[in-house]
Amino acid sequence: MSIERINPGDSTSVTVTRGGGQNEAVDMHGYFTVTCKDSNGDVKWEDGFNNLVTTAGKNALLNAYLGGSAVGAGTVTWYMGLIASNGYSAVATADTMSSHSGWLESGANNARAPGYSQSTRRQLTFASASSGSKATSNAVIFTINVNGTVKGAFIANNSTKAGSTGVLYSAGLFTGGDKAVTSGDTLNVTYTATA
Repeated sequence: MSIERINPGDSTSVTVTRGGGQNEAVDMHGYFTVTCKDSNGDVKWEDGFNNLVTTAGKNALLNAYLGGSAVGAGTVTWYMGLIASNGYSAVATADTMSSHSGWLESGANNARAPGYSQSTRRQLTFASASSGSKATSNAVIFTINVNGTVKGAFIANNSTKAGSTGVLYSAGLFTGGDKAVTSGDTLNVTYTATA
């Protein structure tokens, strides 16, 4: 006698993958735009460049927005200075106003060429932020009074030329290389921050 058996079976495997998290980031960027005019008001050159935002600058930004520190206690005034080409080796995210061994400030007591006639770093005035961007409402002007070569610019919250206190927010270099300036030139600089 023969017995036939059928053992039917069915197997199903289902995997469901869901988005387990949401990733959102804020990354600060800044852009300098510089126009050099000669003593007659004619444009000699124009250049623009991105900057790096230092770690100290990022910390100041977080403290200002989220509070809990002296920087966040009120409105901070920011100032712009120039970076000299002499003595330059690098800008770095670890730079601070008390320690930026890779570069020198231009015009500091007219000791580092080029010099500018204003007695302090130039104050920035910002328009209201819009669409994730905040720009200076007008150009800051450096009136060159000592010939030399400019490498770039920086932003700090201390107005003193060659001052080593305060927060170094950002620094950047010309994309088109170093720029020669002569006495009587003016540098008109705007800055735009984006997040």
